[in-house]
Amino acid sequence: MKLSPLQIERKKYEPKLPRALKAPLDSLMLELGDKTEAVADREEVRELFPNTYGKPLARFLEGTGTASKKPLTVGVILSGGQAPGGHNVIAGLFDGLKKANAESRLIGFLGGPSGILENKTRDITTEVVDEYRNTGGFDMIASGRTKIETDEQFARSLEVCNEIGIDALVVIGGDDSNTNAALLAEYFIARGSATQVIGVPKTIDGDLKNEYIESSFGFDTATRTYAELIGNIERDATSAKKYWHFIKLMGRSASHIALECALLTQPNICLISEEVADDEMTLAQVVDSVANAIAARAKLGKNFGVALIPEGLIEFIPEVGALITELNTIIARDAAEFSQFTSLEDQSEWIVKKLDANSAEVFSTLPRDIKSQLLLDRDPHGNVQVSRIETEKLVIEMVEDRLAQMKAAGEYTGKFSALAHFFGYEGRCAFPSNFDADYCYSLGFTAFLLIANGLTGYLSSIRNLAHSADKWTAGGVPLTMMMNMEQRHGHKKPVIRKALVELDGTPFKTFAAARA
Repeated sequence: MKLSPLQIERKKYEPKLPRALKAPLDSLMLELGDKTEAVADREEVRELFPNTYGKPLARFLEGTGTASKKPLTVGVILSGGQAPGGHNVIAGLFDGLKKANAESRLIGFLGGPSGILENKTRDITTEVVDEYRNTGGFDMIASGRTKIETDEQFARSLEVCNEIGIDALVVIGGDDSNTNAALLAEYFIARGSATQVIGVPKTIDGDLKNEYIESSFGFDTATRTYAELIGNIERDATSAKKYWHFIKLMGRSASHIALECALLTQPNICLISEEVADDEMTLAQVVDSVANAIAARAKLGKNFGVALIPEGLIEFIPEVGALITELNTIIARDAAEFSQFTSLEDQSEWIVKKLDANSAEVFSTLPRDIKSQLLLDRDPHGNVQVSRIETEKLVIEMVEDRLAQMKAAGEYTGKFSALAHFFGYEGRCAFPSNFDADYCYSLGFTAFLLIANGLTGYLSSIRNLAHSADKWTAGGVPLTMMMNMEQRHGHKKPVIRKALVELDGTPFKTFAAARA
């Protein structure tokens, strides 16, 4: 791919590090805090992670260094969907390794977690790293969504690490990927392996976040990219004055992207899934709220506008969320019986008999396409692939029907013509913003420091992000600290808890105060 002059200049950018990380390794001290506990289901999580549970928080300070300078062979995996800045994580990790010992090696596993199972690798050299610094995408080693979860897969991962001589494995990914990292760390220790495992928080959805992980990388760049596109649509709507644009935005399990984009672009309507759930709104009430806003603008002679829809909205509507949970459980439990039916009609008839009365009624009222998406598209965990549900089209169709009813009752006199958009992939591989370029490089460098100090089962952490990069602080968070138990494939499994939009937080309160 030929780069533009702007992209060539962008590659020359030199990422900034926290002040402490600029010090020689001999002057960088590891400070360990108190032991930690899981966010929920503590006894169950402790039982599953006897060797890695309760580890202390880690922080790096200027002082007497303890990092090893011996040559290391480190493997790195990009896991899950792309996010701007992934290449800079690898660059920071590489530069840290070489700073400690020029003989150290960085091995990239190709195509995500499947790369370690298939032993497909690429040596990451200075020439390779320099080609990808400050660029978007994951194409240096590519990513994938394979889950390492069976005994055979864990055993194979250990076999490959032993075969190559991997001292440490860095998993760059979201909550599911870093859950895998925690399980690998536990498995390796239980089998007497010295191979360490360190995670790096990645997801443009922004839902891998807590007190110690203030942001997942890629969120800043992605929301800026979407905001530019939304702004273009808003200008077009104001120019044409005849369309309502319904824009679905990425954010499968949380509305952080929609909220951030709303704060940046001030759309006419923005639904926040967490608010819908908190208010226990029905699907009909959600539709009414949108239709009423459209009717209010129509009274001003404005039959156009922009509405932002989080892709996970449908799962947060209590009645639909309950339906989805039932569907996931029934189809996982009775998979063999369900697979006998080939037509949507037969599948629908079968599932309605299995559902409770309320869920059966909700399912029956949904458009055919939505039924199909709920029944047919499953993710690797056996759950509904919410991102594939065309929620924006569902809302358009139901709002159109509601406006027709309002017009018949004399409550609406406007015209409604709607267009549907989905902004997702447009933001995943953009050139990282200065923030993400700096943040990712610092996360990668910190991952190296965690390895050099002998830690395993940790997530690289950079804090104090509201300030300039030199004031950031670096450290690590035990992966088990962020865990709870969730239903997957009809069984409870340990997973890193997703961070939802906080309705009492400043971002949402700022939005809520201005949206009218």
